[in-house]
Amino acid sequence: MPDLSLQKKAKRLRIYISEKDRWRGNSLDVALVETLREKGIAGATVFRGIVGYGAHSLVHTIRIEVLMADLPLVIETIDTPEKIEGVLDTIYPMVREGLITIEDVEIVKYSHRYLNPLPADKLVSEVMTRDVVTLNPEMSVQQAWNQMLKNYVKATPVVDPSGTVIGILTDEDLLERAGIQQRLSIAIRMDTNEINQELKTLENSPLIVKDVMTQPVITVLENETLGIATSRMVKSGLKRLPVVNDEGKLVGVLSRLDILRQVAKTTYETPTPHFPSGVVRTVSDIMSVEIPMVNQDDDLSLIIEKFSKSNSHRLIVVDTEGVAIGLLSDSDIVTRVQPAKRRGILEALKNIGRPPASKETAFDLMSPGPLTTSPETSIVDALKRMLADSRKWMVVVDDKGHPLGLIDRQMMLEAIAVFEGKG
Repeated sequence: MPDLSLQKKAKRLRIYISEKDRWRGNSLDVALVETLREKGIAGATVFRGIVGYGAHSLVHTIRIEVLMADLPLVIETIDTPEKIEGVLDTIYPMVREGLITIEDVEIVKYSHRYLNPLPADKLVSEVMTRDVVTLNPEMSVQQAWNQMLKNYVKATPVVDPSGTVIGILTDEDLLERAGIQQRLSIAIRMDTNEINQELKTLENSPLIVKDVMTQPVITVLENETLGIATSRMVKSGLKRLPVVNDEGKLVGVLSRLDILRQVAKTTYETPTPHFPSGVVRTVSDIMSVEIPMVNQDDDLSLIIEKFSKSNSHRLIVVDTEGVAIGLLSDSDIVTRVQPAKRRGILEALKNIGRPPASKETAFDLMSPGPLTTSPETSIVDALKRMLADSRKWMVVVDDKGHPLGLIDRQMMLEAIAVFEGKG
């Protein structure tokens, strides 16, 4: 993950000097700012006082009646504690008469004009999806699951007869509280007979939607900005938010994909090479270096073990040279083996059973040709490629194709929220 120290704790350095102070023949304020820039400090600002006095108790002011050309100056900068401490030895001898102070600060926002790919001022109503599938709170869980399967929707708003949002139902809710056997991404790849069998089992359930839905539901107003909605989505750990009007009536849904598509449309200038620490620019700044990985010859039992240990729904498959050659999802191993083994695999993935005997390897079950990129790729360029290929994951590799890390859509969204709001 990126160094986000600038989004948390930092140090503020202030240097109090005078307009008349010099360093090697130049104005001291200019020399100090140039020194801070050369040392990679995040940025510096010079403030010119309008009146004040220093150690000699002489009043300095810009008022005409007491005009003196020796006004007080304050140079201020904020950066990581390490950067501030590291520059002190250099600037200390430059300030022969003055004051240097350091204090703790907390950063609530840090951004750069080249690094704001999200059109944060857009209204949610301009971006949201308006055609929304909804559920009635009195529907049976069988009816709800059937509707979610038909519409391929993992999270569905629940509205009362007046159209007010009262909850949201997800496939995770049904897994935990209604007894379905698999997530939607797996269920939609199973054959009709298997789906019908599960729906028939749910016929006997007394549960209805309001018994198992998530409530209260986190929403966003249609007249709120995309910047606010993005921060709210990241903080709540959600992939989509119901959009409501001022009366709480459902008017749309804002998804993670809706937001990322807006970012992918962004036209931005090529960033300058000088950036302070903590700035998120390339995929190397946001990628996860904890890579869930299997070898191409690993058998089914090893694959399921890796899924369990990695707490991930996808694994990178590497060949004997360690080169990334494919991706393997839990839905792949459920749907690409013989139907008779599927129930055993589902139970093994939930750690309630042992995987069935199988000759298939990771190479047999994987989706070949993972989307890859170099660590120097910009975040926006990587996102454009992911969306163009309809991929949720991208493998970051070195020049020989060896995995260095991976990025996904959630990491992209979190990086954007760092740009736009409180870290």
